[in-house]
Amino acid sequence: MSETGWEQVVRDLVAHRGEALVRYASLVSGNPDDAADLVQDALVKTFGRLRNGLSLQSAEAYVRRAILNAALDRGRRMTRWRRISHLTAMVDEQESPAPATEERLDLAEQLRRLAPRERACLVLRYYEDLKVDDIAASLGISSGAVKRYLSDGLAKLSAALQDGGAQQTNDSIQVRSIP
Repeated sequence: MSETGWEQVVRDLVAHRGEALVRYASLVSGNPDDAADLVQDALVKTFGRLRNGLSLQSAEAYVRRAILNAALDRGRRMTRWRRISHLTAMVDEQESPAPATEERLDLAEQLRRLAPRERACLVLRYYEDLKVDDIAASLGISSGAVKRYLSDGLAKLSAALQDGGAQQTNDSIQVRSIP
């Protein structure tokens, strides 16, 4: 049985760019456990309908956009659920109010704490290296909103760094690498 063009593109995309897509999904979603699921869902959405004539680069662009959309949708659903979850559930455990004594900065954890739009804007700006106008077009929001999300996200990350969440040595911040 011979392979059609789009099947070969999917095979090459997963083989050559699969790990990069999972890393991208992990950064965008803020959850490494959901990253592989996001990539798989994006591949299904992108190639669910026959898509002939796609190059490897254009197929990756479609998949990245599908990952971003799915992550933003999940973020919206989780935000809605957080607003009403207290009405349906009781907390079983209470975390200790004592602050952690030796906390190191984990950039992925700090990104997870951001709102989905802030996280998406920061990842697109500093991971994808897009300009503000390109981010605005990609997310379908105004440039001013992107600037605000970037400003708020950077302020939150800066505050996390100032709070002693990182060990500083010779004016450099020690962070664990993102997988």
